[in-house]
Amino acid sequence: MPSRVVDRTRVNKQIRLIKAKQIRVVADEGQIGIMDIESALKLAGERDLDLVEINPDADPPVCKIMDYQKFKFNKGKKLQKSRKKQATLTLKEIRMSPLIGTHDYEFKKLNARKFIGHGDKVKVTIRFRGRELNRQELGEKVLNRLALELKDIAKVELQPKTEGRQMVMILMAL
Repeated sequence: MPSRVVDRTRVNKQIRLIKAKQIRVVADEGQIGIMDIESALKLAGERDLDLVEINPDADPPVCKIMDYQKFKFNKGKKLQKSRKKQATLTLKEIRMSPLIGTHDYEFKKLNARKFIGHGDKVKVTIRFRGRELNRQELGEKVLNRLALELKDIAKVELQPKTEGRQMVMILMAL
């Protein structure tokens, strides 16, 4: 469930809570001038618009005369659009051994193909146990074979490299 963003923008009568007696008033057509809060609220009321605090830290604070509901709606639409464009990328891991059997290898390759097809990155890890650590070329051979067989849908992002007792390679979609 998306978290709600609390809007702390002061509008109309809430602006009276600020300490400053004078505010700088701006509208769509440009700067109106510096005036007290009451006359700015009156001016906004005459135009059937809202007085919205834009920059409370300025000296004097800046307020704008605008339609606040329309502003809030457009702000929400922009936020929604930016969230829609975000791509979520996940990293899936497949573990193998250097002496992997044919059926096991084919099954892991099928899973890797499925993950890449969904747009995920795949981290292929080969664990070396005991004396297998002396035969790292076997693990590299398995990883290179996998990269070669998946080259139609994936490219190697991280070449096979040894990290302690394991060898790692990362594949990503073309």
